[in-house]
Amino acid sequence: MRIEIPRRVRRILQTLQEAGFAAYAVGGCVRDSVLGSEPNDWDICTSARPEQTAALFSHTVLTGAKYGTVTVVDGEICYEVTTFRAENGYDDHRHPKEIEFLSSLEDDLSRRDFSINAMAADLSGEVIDLFDGLHDLRHGLLRCVGEPSERFAEDALRILRALRFASRLEFTIEPKTAKAIHELCPTLQAVARERIAKELQLLCGGGVEAILREFPDVFAVLIPELRPCIGFRQFNFHHKYDVWEHTLCAVAAAPKDFCIRLALLLHDIGKPSCFTMDKNAVGHFYGHASVSGLLSEKILRRLRFDNATVKYVSQLVSLHDYPLAEMTERSVRRFLAKYGEKTLRDLMSVRYADAVATGMGEVRDLHERLEPLIEAVRKEEQPLQLKGADLLVLGVPQGKRISELLSLAQEAVFDEQIPNEHDALVAFVRNWIDKHSQTCYNKSKEGF
Repeated sequence: MRIEIPRRVRRILQTLQEAGFAAYAVGGCVRDSVLGSEPNDWDICTSARPEQTAALFSHTVLTGAKYGTVTVVDGEICYEVTTFRAENGYDDHRHPKEIEFLSSLEDDLSRRDFSINAMAADLSGEVIDLFDGLHDLRHGLLRCVGEPSERFAEDALRILRALRFASRLEFTIEPKTAKAIHELCPTLQAVARERIAKELQLLCGGGVEAILREFPDVFAVLIPELRPCIGFRQFNFHHKYDVWEHTLCAVAAAPKDFCIRLALLLHDIGKPSCFTMDKNAVGHFYGHASVSGLLSEKILRRLRFDNATVKYVSQLVSLHDYPLAEMTERSVRRFLAKYGEKTLRDLMSVRYADAVATGMGEVRDLHERLEPLIEAVRKEEQPLQLKGADLLVLGVPQGKRISELLSLAQEAVFDEQIPNEHDALVAFVRNWIDKHSQTCYNKSKEGF
């Protein structure tokens, strides 16, 4: 089988070959090309040592010379060129203690993680497949190169890579590889939290439901707070499934947006701690949305997500029980002012997926009901006809008090207590200041 090698990649391969070295495109670029998708980048492996590679090209960066990697810069595009190598002595389940440079392509491919990533292509585009990667691609199978327990013991991150590839490509993880994942998933505790956070992009794959269902033990290592959810019966006629099965169905039912799917992974994480059962043996989870939101913030900070993601995802979790179906134009207006349109739209997606995952039949999409209200508010929305300068004229000091009074006036407009007109707003604020000033004066007199 042949794949199309880009002109610039061919030029690098040819330069190495003309200097007497073996050189091949390797790994994910070959896999993606075989699958008919555009590779994100092209990696090259070669028998040339790093210093030999660097000497052949005018613009190079020794990005990982210790590991045999030289970055060749061609215009605005960078290509990683790595010497054939073996890796030995993984004491921490993550980093090799020793790198050995080799001259054989077969030896280099044999130390790679999965068969679908252990293919190479020569200058002509001919695919070199020594470990049946083409077979596995055709049959939708993810399989380790060599002994799975050895591959995962070398680098625990490969466990998450396996789940990500299986989710993204909608592949089945072959039994021996799956068995090793279950046995060695505790070693994921050695992986940096930032890397775990990055690999959670697997939530956006089309095969995520099957992965979450087959490997709950892995996710319990990544996020221990999920463990009580696994198999936790809800004892409630609104839910067909236990908390974990409900969670994975909700994730799969959501749009492939990372924040939405991450929120759904965590949205019921507080349920086990909030569980109560009434005299009719019906289960309830009062306040679980708030508890789940607080837990989510703690978890996301522990995994070192950026502040914006922590705030937004935990907010979606905290709001996931918000009564959207009961919203009126007035309540939509208030919600948009407080949280914004994106939050409302994403929350609608969260609520829809949450409802689908109850397993109780047909679910009404809230978008149909709320879109007209959002559109009506957007058309009517006018800026508040009161500015900070107006409050300064009233004698309000510069600072936090200005924003508090503007928010108070905005709330009064939303509640239809007063029209959004400048004079009416000024009068409202003046009356509020006078009233509260008198209250403070009276309390002061009482204190004497």
